Order: sequence, then structure tokens, then C-alpha cells
Amino acid sequence: MSRNQEYCLIPTGEATAILPVAGGKLKPVTVIGTEAIRATFDAQTLQQAINTRLAPGVAQVVLNPDAHVGFGAPIGCVMASPTHIYPGPVGVDIKCSMSLLQLDVPADAIADRRTRRALIDAICERTPTGAGRGQRSVRKSRPVSEALGRRVAVEGASANVCESLGIPARWAARCEDAFHLGHDDTRDALSARLDRLLDAGAMPNFADKMRQLGSYGGGNHFGECEGVHVGEDKRSQFCARTFGLRDGCVAFLSHCGSRGFGHNLATGQFRALQSKFETWGIKYPGADRELCYAPLGTPEADAYLDDMALGANFATVNHLLINALVLEAFQEVLPGTAGELVYFISHNIARREVVDNRLMWVMRKGATRAFPAGHHALKDTPFSDSGHPILLPGDPQRGSAVMVADEGASLSCYSVNHGAGRMLGRKQAMRTLDQASINQSFDERDILTNCRNYPMDEAPAAYKDFDEVLRSVKLAGLASEVARLEARFVIKDASGADD
Repeated sequence: MSRNQEYCLIPTGEATAILPVAGGKLKPVTVIGTEAIRATFDAQTLQQAINTRLAPGVAQVVLNPDAHVGFGAPIGCVMASPTHIYPGPVGVDIKCSMSLLQLDVPADAIADRRTRRALIDAICERTPTGAGRGQRSVRKSRPVSEALGRRVAVEGASANVCESLGIPARWAARCEDAFHLGHDDTRDALSARLDRLLDAGAMPNFADKMRQLGSYGGGNHFGECEGVHVGEDKRSQFCARTFGLRDGCVAFLSHCGSRGFGHNLATGQFRALQSKFETWGIKYPGADRELCYAPLGTPEADAYLDDMALGANFATVNHLLINALVLEAFQEVLPGTAGELVYFISHNIARREVVDNRLMWVMRKGATRAFPAGHHALKDTPFSDSGHPILLPGDPQRGSAVMVADEGASLSCYSVNHGAGRMLGRKQAMRTLDQASINQSFDERDILTNCRNYPMDEAPAAYKDFDEVLRSVKLAGLASEVARLEARFVIKDASGADD
């Protein structure tokens, strides 16, 4: 039962439940979470889940254990439709994602605090943080011209783009999607769409936004140096070898998205679609303006899919460039360091996938794709026999995880949560948590940060119990843990939220 007794969650297993919709006339919302996790879902989160399920064209909705209130759709949900596209379940930070860089540095090589502090300084000289900051604000950046930025938006992580930015081209094979095409599966559609946006003055700060490539932004975005602890069972060992994880060594976990470019594209789409709704007198699902939509095949849907692809291409290259810059920083402080990308995977994106034997657009809002071994979409990838890596951030003090999908992930449209999920809203965290205690807790655990004061609204206490979240995923049969990541230092912005 939820915190609001009006919404009845009916258990179907130890970590699964359903949320009835329309008096049982429609397929219910699938809910993933133990009883303790289900108790964290407030009334507004559950109502948003119902609103998304009742929305036109929606065939399936999944609520993950990290679910909490979002704009329109809950953060931590999956929404599948064969006929409609919804910007809300993708959000304003198009293709917000996770990436993991595995280094050959033993964990004890960074035990000394001075070494870690030097690494923090070297990374911050290359990868700025903050909602408005770009490469101009750091000394050792990669220059990004307007022309190169245009190629990034249209081509994604093409071989030419990677070469121009000093990104190893082989890393593209370690991406969930190295590039995105337009609504008609061509790059020409993206080039034409970008021309229209620029000619119409809809992107007056395009050059400045392109110079944000290789930066983290603010809010819950971060870079985190990790110690890798691979599980001892045979499956974990096999998956770790396939993924390229190195037990006892250092890795670097990054969380960011499409920065100001994606935000401009997304907010422009919301305004355009909401204007159409008002002009045509269309009712919003649940009376929520953030659940505007477009039927597939319409000019409105085509424009959204093109804009989403432009933002997603930026986000992909942004992550790869950050990883290249982080590797360069490690090599400066610890000469001879080598590193390889483990994986790059998104959690704010819409993708065409097969669900219940039907081709649908699967919209993941704060949710991560989870394809197991043998899934047809992994054919001819390095992960066909293992399943692809799932990168799940918890918090710096309770750790993060690398997981791999199980066959049971079909229950959730082959998706899992994208992290721990918030327990406290940002304002509530600022009101109720104590800054001195937060800072002391990092000192006691010997976790360094680049912040004079760790952001209160991002403190570990603001998030759900990560172990219980992972327990929900395991008990529901969605995924298994391969490795646990232990934070050694954190790169984060101490100003306002980015997404």
C-alpha cells in the first residue's frame, strides 16, 4: 500500500505489484519494488503514473523502484506506445546518461589524499561544472568550433567527429547508441532540421552551447572516481571480463546529458506542442501540460524526433569527450595510465524497440535499458553472450553498481531504474539537512570532493536506500549485480540544478 491509501498497489510478488487503472479496464501499471520501496511512492507519483497510462496511444507503463515526481510522467518510469510520441517521458535533459571508464590504476595508487586532490584539480582544469559553463572557462579544454558542433549534432560519435575531438573511435562500439538519425532514418533530416532552427532564430546561442561539450552541468550530474569490486560468482566474473571491468582497480563514473543545447531543443518542443493543443482545443492527459504529445507520422512528431536526435547526438559526444579528458587528467598525474570505456547508456530517451511482439516507441524517463544475453538487439555487439552493462549510480557513500539484465526484464519492457531515486525534494533537503554534518560524513569516509560544501540537495540522505532499490531489482528478476563501485572522490557543481 502506498503512503496515500487512495492508491491501492496490489502485490504480485515479493518485489512486484500492479497499480489498477480505469477500474481494471486497461492493462495496469507494472510496479517494481519491495514493500519498503513501494511505501516511498507518494500520491502525486502514483497519479502521474496513472495519467501516463491513460494517455492516448499508450500500451504499457512501468514504475521502477527509484520513481518519484517528475514533470508530466514520473521520473523512474517507462512508457511504451506504437502510435504516439511524448516529450514528457524524455524530459528537458535529452539523453541524460551514464558512462564508465575503466582505468588500469590499482586502487591503492590513489590512497594518498594528495594524489586524489591532484586528480580532482587536473580533471576540473578540463571538464567544467555548472549550468552555464563551457570549455572557455577551463585551461586545458578541447576547442569546439561552431562547424564542429554542427557535425556533432548531426553525426553523433562518427569516426570523423571522434578524431576531431581526440576521442578513441573504438569507444563508439561501447555505446548503447553511438549516433541517432532523423525521423526518416537519415542524417539529412537532422541537417535540414538544424538549418531550419538556426534560420528561424530558434537557436541564437548555438555556438556557445556547442562549447559546452565536455562539461558536466549542475544538479545531480557528477563525475566520480570509483574502486571496482567484482562479485566472486562465475557469472559476475564472466560479465566483468566481457565488460572490461578490472577488480581492485580504479574506474570513473560520469552522469550528465545534452546540457543547454538539449534543454533549448526540449523546451522549444514543449512550447510548440502546447501551443498546438491550445489552438486545437485538445485536452491534456490528466490535465497536465507536460503530457503533450504528437501522433507518429505527423509533422509535429517528425519535428520532435529530429530535435530529440540532435540533442541525443550532442549528449553522446559530450560523454565520450568527458571520458577522453578524464583519461588525459589521470595520465598527467599518473603517467602511463591506460583506460577503456566500459559502456555509455542513456536514461532519458525514446527508442524503437520490440515490446510484446510489437514495434513501439519506448520512452524511458529516468529508466535504463536492460537487454539480457541473447537479446536480438545485441547481436553482433560485444555483449551478445552476456547482456550489456547496466550502470546504476547510488550515492557516493553507499556506492554504485554495475548490473546485467536477466530474462525477467521482459516484465518491465526490458528496463530497470536509473539510480537510487530521490526521497527528499531539493527544497525539503535544503530545509532539513545540516551542511556541517554532510561535510563531516564525507571526511569520515575519506571521500574527497571539489566542493567547499557538498550540495545539500544532493546529499546521500536526500536519496532512497540504494541497497533496498537493488534488492527490488534482483527479487523482481530483472537484473543481477556484477560489481559494486566505491567512491574515492567526487566532481560536482555546488550551484543550481541542471535538469
